[in-house]
Amino acid sequence: MSLPSIALIAGSGVYPETFVSAARKAGVKRLVAAGFIDETRPDLERQVDAMAWFRVGQLSKMIKFFRKEGVKHAVMVGQIAPKNLFDLRPDLRTLMMLAKLKKRNAESLFGAIGDELKKDEIELLPATTFLEDYMPGVGHVAGPNPKDRRWEEAEYGFEIAKASSKLDIGQTVVVKKGTVLAVEAFEGTNECIKRGGTLGKGSATMVKVSKPNQDMRFDVPVIGPDTISNAAAAGVDVIAVEAGMTLILDQSEVFRRCAELKVSLLGMGEKKGE
Repeated sequence: MSLPSIALIAGSGVYPETFVSAARKAGVKRLVAAGFIDETRPDLERQVDAMAWFRVGQLSKMIKFFRKEGVKHAVMVGQIAPKNLFDLRPDLRTLMMLAKLKKRNAESLFGAIGDELKKDEIELLPATTFLEDYMPGVGHVAGPNPKDRRWEEAEYGFEIAKASSKLDIGQTVVVKKGTVLAVEAFEGTNECIKRGGTLGKGSATMVKVSKPNQDMRFDVPVIGPDTISNAAAAGVDVIAVEAGMTLILDQSEVFRRCAELKVSLLGMGEKKGE
């Protein structure tokens, strides 16, 4: 994909910086970013060609900034804390957008933002654009290679997580010995890990998957170094992610922590080895 410029709708963490690096490598000449107060890392401003800061809900102001910068493509990279999605300070355009929504969850909100961008001839690209190398395939990825029973446990967790995500409850579960210990909901992945690890009292398995018919423009499953550390601290020693659908950010550090903390990282399909 050859594009002269791209706008980042930049949330928290290293995701925006990872995208900037991959986009530059792919030949994108100009990158502009919309950052969010108390979410986006300030360092990002030094890595892009133009950046403006907004509060969550200032949709009209953000789109005006993109139009001023002449961009025709945008990408959502980085998380916005769930509490901020429900504590909006909306401008008039955001209020009008929200009034049309029957459900107010991450998928409906981000999808509506994509529709608003399209009205101004700005296409929202997949959040995995240029990041294919950051998505693992099926099999053992990092850390110790677990015994067969732990693979079976991961397969069980995969089925449960797929069912949970289909109901739009959450995309992460923690399981142990055929028992579901925790299902991710509004609190997010890290809190789900802590809760499941506490109940499992060590040697639990976390599984993270995509939603059925996942809209790859937003809400793509992501793990990073903190996921590994949080899992190890909670007593979760196997992490399984959906192959080809999950981004692993800061890969070298993720792999280092998996080895150091003895956390197994696996890529899952419908069955082991597929």
